[in-house]
Amino acid sequence: MDSKEFMRARKLLEKTQKQMAELLGVSIKAVHSYEQGWRSVPAHVERQMYFLLVSRRDSKLALKPCWTVKKCPAKRKLQCPAWEFQAGLLCWFINGTICECKAQKNWKEKMHLCRECKVLLPILEKIHASKEK
Repeated sequence: MDSKEFMRARKLLEKTQKQMAELLGVSIKAVHSYEQGWRSVPAHVERQMYFLLVSRRDSKLALKPCWTVKKCPAKRKLQCPAWEFQAGLLCWFINGTICECKAQKNWKEKMHLCRECKVLLPILEKIHASKEK
């Protein structure tokens, strides 16, 4: 997540920088730094931002579980933490998911795949569409 995505996500959530800092458990200076691009957005903050966007009461995202979207065979589902924890809408939130037939080693590698995946794309598209408003 880059600085512009962070700021657009915060605005979609209709939060001030101070409110966002409180929600994320970081300082307001950290939020300023993320939005100015002085500091990169840490993985745990990126996860929380996506989680908050998906979890909004008024979210109009029509999300489907990852195993439905990816048409995962039963054997792959049984090996995947997203299936184990019934987190098919939050598969991008969980490390160790069996995406592209193998578990990803780290958050950066995982997000490289997730940013192109039909499960996370509706969230990202909403963030990117907000720049037009």
